[in-house]
Amino acid sequence: MLLNSFRRASSAWGARGFSSTCLRRGPDISRKSRVIFSGIQPTGTPHLGNFLGALQNWVRLQEDSQPEDVLIYSIVGWHSLTLPQNPHALAVARREMLAALLAIGLDPKRVIIFHQDDNPHHTDLSWVFNCITPVGKLRRMTTWKARLATSRNAKDESEVDESMLNTGLFTYPVLQAADILLYKATHVPVGEDQKQHIELARDIGDNFNRTFRDLFPLPAYIATPTRRVLSLKDPTSKMSKSSPDISSRILLTDSEKEIRTKIRSAVTDSITGVTYDPATRPGTSNLLSILGACTNEEPAVVAKRFESKGHGDLKADVADAVVALLERPRTEFERLRGEEAYITRIAKEGVEKAMVRSGATMREVRHSVGLR
Repeated sequence: MLLNSFRRASSAWGARGFSSTCLRRGPDISRKSRVIFSGIQPTGTPHLGNFLGALQNWVRLQEDSQPEDVLIYSIVGWHSLTLPQNPHALAVARREMLAALLAIGLDPKRVIIFHQDDNPHHTDLSWVFNCITPVGKLRRMTTWKARLATSRNAKDESEVDESMLNTGLFTYPVLQAADILLYKATHVPVGEDQKQHIELARDIGDNFNRTFRDLFPLPAYIATPTRRVLSLKDPTSKMSKSSPDISSRILLTDSEKEIRTKIRSAVTDSITGVTYDPATRPGTSNLLSILGACTNEEPAVVAKRFESKGHGDLKADVADAVVALLERPRTEFERLRGEEAYITRIAKEGVEKAMVRSGATMREVRHSVGLR
């Protein structure tokens, strides 16, 4: 099973991890206490990068899990506030993200799906962790710098003016650690850019364990197997909803015509033939990666089928594959986004399940730190 391979891999990752805490085990984790946690910000309609990255991996973990495994997936609304938001748009995006999670195949009877901001235990534990986390560790985090640069349209992180940094963006990795450790997660499936945050979560958990009592397992990073999907217009950047060019991304709600049009206009290069070379041919390689993700093949293997063909053939096949991949979840999403009462009920049932687990953790935390 896929999850069993993750378990073997996670042991190796712990041995060669990023800091000394990776050599410490934390409390003993029994087979039945295996807990997988991950979160996604409420960005509204997911794009192809979201789907081929985190979301498809979440479904794969659901399908390959054992009955005793606990899977917890959260829409992390508090994290979205680290950058300016339109309140009405955020409320809609929050609801639509839950609809998207159901549309892609997550089963609320098998996994816990909820809004993080509905559960006050997340911010409670985050405050405890803020009080034991050195500022120096947060300064070494790189993601907040990248997000600040993006929000200010800076070319790179060196142009970031830290006077524009708000405290929430600076400390959000601590909240992320609380999100994970609140459920005593043992495995966290996230993208490559979040590895550093899993390291911090392990450090914070280990610090709490040594300072107060052995309470938190030190979670292992589960790599998302799909390569990150890049912008169709700027293949040096990730596909993102923040780009002003709507042709740069494919949304779950895009029609077949829109998908084909966007892929036909995707940036490639003038080199004859099709080869997989991300360094010198990022646009072509991005399309090969997308096709490989849709067909469960390595991009280099996919490229061999196009040795005697051109970019037109590649784009046509990519379009066919993406249209087929998104057809069912798009139909489900369009149906579910209008069923507000059902979405509200699923969110309520999900947070109730989550709070049973998080409440037990917070009682232990409060007792440990003296807030009895």
